[in-house]
Amino acid sequence: MNATLVAVALSLVSSVAYAAAAVAQERLAARTAHTDASLVRLLGTGAWWGSVLLNASAALLHVAALKYGPLTLVQPLGALTLVAAVPLGARMAGRQVTGVEWRGTALTLLGLGALLVTASGPAPDDTLSIPEALAVAGTTAALIGVLSRRGAKPGLRHATASGVASGVASALTQTVTVAVTDRSGPLLSVKVIVVALLIAAFAAGGLLLSQTAYRGGLGAPLAMVTLSNPVAAAIIGVTLLGERLQGGIAGMLLAAAGATLAARGVLLLTRTSPEDVPAPQQPESPAPAPEPAPLRVVLPSVPAQPEPAPAALRAS
Repeated sequence: MNATLVAVALSLVSSVAYAAAAVAQERLAARTAHTDASLVRLLGTGAWWGSVLLNASAALLHVAALKYGPLTLVQPLGALTLVAAVPLGARMAGRQVTGVEWRGTALTLLGLGALLVTASGPAPDDTLSIPEALAVAGTTAALIGVLSRRGAKPGLRHATASGVASGVASALTQTVTVAVTDRSGPLLSVKVIVVALLIAAFAAGGLLLSQTAYRGGLGAPLAMVTLSNPVAAAIIGVTLLGERLQGGIAGMLLAAAGATLAARGVLLLTRTSPEDVPAPQQPESPAPAPEPAPLRVVLPSVPAQPEPAPAALRAS
């Protein structure tokens, strides 16, 4: 089977699993938004471990996709996470998908289709060296520290940091995947161990950062995660792993157009928040009948009788 088709299929299933995990995280974050929920308390929550299991399953599928497709192909398909999360979130909230959300989904899919044409290529065969991996990790850690510094309000900055952490973890994962499946070298080399530790750190950091970001809702934070993730991974793929777009200048223009459409679609998908969705109209109850006026009984007036005159006056 074509390696590109395998990478796309694995990415699709991975995106659905990531979407389900994001919806579960958002619902958990909404329940703990007004409480002082620490990490220790989250570790004792079944919903938290359910979202972790979904994220782990999605990550394994993503790792497999990176074995068959380059970063410039697999990472943009992460936008399908938002596409899948919209109907899932709407169903969990007991509402219907709006017209704006359907338009956003269509634009996102069209943009991703254009990116698939230009980003499809052979299976990756290049890896990062240990100095390159450490340099990427140090730069990423510094950027995450700036975005999620103490006192920053949970929201888009934490979501951006989460997306960057996840994108870098994916780029490092591709290095481990290619190195492990390369039969010419040892299975567990020093590079594989070092990069695997970096992957674990960035993957855990991205998960915790997204949990913090979802306290402000699902739409906008998930959009920032979805957009910053492929950008971070693509920068590493193009600058350090020698990945290129197909089709020369025409391919670059098509990729730019696809990226613009996908970004527009993602922004549309974040425009409708649960508060903007009109509540179902309740049937109007009939106006209550006016209460009858209290019955008043009017008695006929009786003329007053004159008082009898005093006895002295009667005698005179």
